[in-house]
Amino acid sequence: MIRIKILAFLLIAFTANSYAQTPPFQIAIEPMDIPDLGGLQAYAFGQDNGKWLIIGGRLDGLHRRQPFAAFDVAGLNTQITVVDPVTQQKWSAPLASLPTGLREQLSSTNMEFYQQGDYLYILGGYGYSNTAGDHITYSKLSAVHVPDVINAIVNGASIISGFRQITDTMFAVTGGYLSKINDIFYLTGGQKFMGRYNPMGPDHGPGFIQNYSNSIRRFTILDDGVNLSVSHLPLIYDATNLHRRDLNVVPQIMPSGQEGLTVFSGVFQVDADLPFLNCVNIDINGYTVNNDFSQYYNHYHCAHIPLYSAENNEMHTVFFGGIAQYYESDGELVQDDNVPFVKTIARVTRDASGTMAEYKLPIEMPAFLGAGSEFIPAANIPQFNNEVLKLDDFTADTTLVGYIYGGISSTAANIFFTNDGTQSSASSQIFKVYVIKNSPVGIHELNKQSTSTLHMQVYPNPNNGNFIVKFNLKKSSDVTINIQDANGRLIENTTLKNLKVGENTYSKEIEQIVNGGMYYITIETGYEKATQKIVVEN
Repeated sequence: MIRIKILAFLLIAFTANSYAQTPPFQIAIEPMDIPDLGGLQAYAFGQDNGKWLIIGGRLDGLHRRQPFAAFDVAGLNTQITVVDPVTQQKWSAPLASLPTGLREQLSSTNMEFYQQGDYLYILGGYGYSNTAGDHITYSKLSAVHVPDVINAIVNGASIISGFRQITDTMFAVTGGYLSKINDIFYLTGGQKFMGRYNPMGPDHGPGFIQNYSNSIRRFTILDDGVNLSVSHLPLIYDATNLHRRDLNVVPQIMPSGQEGLTVFSGVFQVDADLPFLNCVNIDINGYTVNNDFSQYYNHYHCAHIPLYSAENNEMHTVFFGGIAQYYESDGELVQDDNVPFVKTIARVTRDASGTMAEYKLPIEMPAFLGAGSEFIPAANIPQFNNEVLKLDDFTADTTLVGYIYGGISSTAANIFFTNDGTQSSASSQIFKVYVIKNSPVGIHELNKQSTSTLHMQVYPNPNNGNFIVKFNLKKSSDVTINIQDANGRLIENTTLKNLKVGENTYSKEIEQIVNGGMYYITIETGYEKATQKIVVEN
């Protein structure tokens, strides 16, 4: 079989931002183990007084392709766990004592959650329901009194009084993100998935129903500690730009100084089974799609840290591993449309003007880790009201800012099509995460393609020489497309006249393709130029 990998690197005229040469900080990670903690991925968490409360998620690794094995009952997490990362202790209690509705939802995966004060609010989630006799997305909102439940589990007491639950069909969402701006909750993206997963589609085998939310669902929670209710606000609907799940939605301080959110990547594009590269910014006035920035390195949900410098009016978001369509190898950006597990640690920085750029850090995850993991902030770390860390308030050169726990540990980058359940597992690994200021060591490598307005992509990959070049134009322009082989021999030179503003595509088949050969595709306008390298392999 001929396999073509896209090794993408960009030759683009670019004026570096002022922060491009000197990293604002360095990141260090240090592994830590807690005996008998066990592995977990895609869970919900809250914390109180330095202790973590861990609920839901999966005990296994990447879901299998076979419907009978995907998201099976054996992988449900039927325990609630308390972790003290300082004393390195853990306690647990079964969900069995809770009423059926709570027990079923809180053993599901990819729930959306947010802690407000003492209460952890958990909604949605996907898993097997004995009550329904099938896999469902739960239409539930649960309120968990975090201090009470932690104390009950540590002391071996009943946990029942720490939970309340209501039903609301608007919360039947899994793989989305629950956030807050000021007093309003934002449920962004995700899907309602009913039935067993089947990669052949909804009409094969047992069949399923899959409906993307395509929305930002806004609401307030009314909770006096006894009565729990919700007041819904008009939702924001966009079937193109909000058609996302398994994404990262990160609290931000915007250049105006106001609280906001940024929707980073997620899957899948409406017209292709590929991650989104652009992002969406949300504030109290609505949302805007940022097509002037592309994120290449961390596309699925993974541990991340938001850090803001008020002194420089710079917003930094650091992402740890996970799954992505791109990774770097030998100094080149590699495009793999199988969307593999990656080790990349990268940051996205927004400057005072609102311009965003992506940087690869000089360290990586030690293995294919990060997908479905969470960053849990350290106790008493300086934060804004929306949980963005206050970078300027770190007084020491090295600050322990928190921990990364769990996620999927994969034995290889691409395992999806061969996955029999042994190629990956839920990780029990904990990493201490440090922010190091004033460090002269380590360059954060600017991904120039992240700032290009061309957004050049070549797909599909793998392929047999037939491919499509997709690119974006910010203004109507002639576009020249050159294809060269590894020896620099020109195979094709085409000029496309007066192309429209926005997305454009060009289809091509390389004739007399050479196995093991190499080709360069260059697109050039009057204001930008980009090149990607295609390698043909058996």
